Amino acid sequence: MINIEIIDFRNFAYGKQKKVDDEIYGGGSGMLLKIEPIDLALENTKGKRILLSPQGKPFTQDDALKLSKEENLTFICGRYEGFDERIRNLIDEEYSIGDYVLTGGELASMVIADSTIRLIPGVIKEESYKNDSFQNNLLDYPQYTRPATYKNMNVPEVLLNGNHKEIKQWREQKAYEKTLKNRPDLIERKNNAK
Repeated sequence: MINIEIIDFRNFAYGKQKKVDDEIYGGGSGMLLKIEPIDLALENTKGKRILLSPQGKPFTQDDALKLSKEENLTFICGRYEGFDERIRNLIDEEYSIGDYVLTGGELASMVIADSTIRLIPGVIKEESYKNDSFQNNLLDYPQYTRPATYKNMNVPEVLLNGNHKEIKQWREQKAYEKTLKNRPDLIERKNNAK
């Protein structure tokens, strides 16, 4: 169902050393990934080309759902100081997984791949992700399992009473409260979507 192939830019680099990076025009610290090996590596790829970079738009659950409908995806993972700017002319999307910098894009590609793959029909049960955090711009409600009491920490009574209408209302309220506390930006996004 899922096939992952790793393509090494070095296999497309010129010269004995197979160099994929070089100094920055105009000066500056670090090395940039060169355009030629990446362009050559991309020539035989299919589907949407995705650049992973802290400069990209924030990756969301909506993006994962959109990507899950694609037949093929190619993730372009950076290293060093980043990419030759011209590489952005070869891509379809540029995503960031957060406001921080990693040593390379490989971890970001795994995060995006995992969140996307789980939404492909048949990978997990649809019910498993329909109520996930972010599905309705809300975080998930608190969930509990046995035992009902552990070291004086109790499962809320409403979850034990069997009244499905009350349970649904409690879950909606708690999801809203958790989102308001931890991610108020999602509440604002939800309100703006109306």
